[in-house]
Amino acid sequence: MEIYLMQHGLALSEEEDPERPLSSAGKVQIEKSAAAIRMMGLQFDVIIASTKKRSKQTAEIVAKVIEYHIESIVETETIKPSASPGSSLEFIGQFKQKNSVLIAGHLPSLAKIASMLLTQESEVAIQFENGGLCRIDVKTLPAHDGILRWYLTPEQLALISTAPHERIRVSL
Repeated sequence: MEIYLMQHGLALSEEEDPERPLSSAGKVQIEKSAAAIRMMGLQFDVIIASTKKRSKQTAEIVAKVIEYHIESIVETETIKPSASPGSSLEFIGQFKQKNSVLIAGHLPSLAKIASMLLTQESEVAIQFENGGLCRIDVKTLPAHDGILRWYLTPEQLALISTAPHERIRVSL
């Protein structure tokens, strides 16, 4: 199973808007990341977002660009910023029969999910950035022996999105 983890795009501050939606720059950032996802030929059987507005907006932008049905996005409280990685993995486990899952989430929960997919601890340091994308392959869920295949920064994804190639394959 391929698990893709993406931190939501840049968001407004709480002072600007208590719901913290994506900022204009955050929307552009995710549009570029989504275009790179399309260029790489990635498809997702399931897209999961938290119930927070910025996470939902991120998932919706990606879904639109890759022609995934927006109504099919699964929303859950289990990947909110303060969610426990155990409850997150338990929720993700219901999709273990799927080949690929994208999770549009937040820090610190995304980093803890990644860590627990790779080890039995939630303390492996993985530096996520807004709009970046990580791929971890697992044989089954719950997993503690996943393989970190790659992490692409938002800047790398932006470069891929404007590459002259018709399609870029990322496989390591």
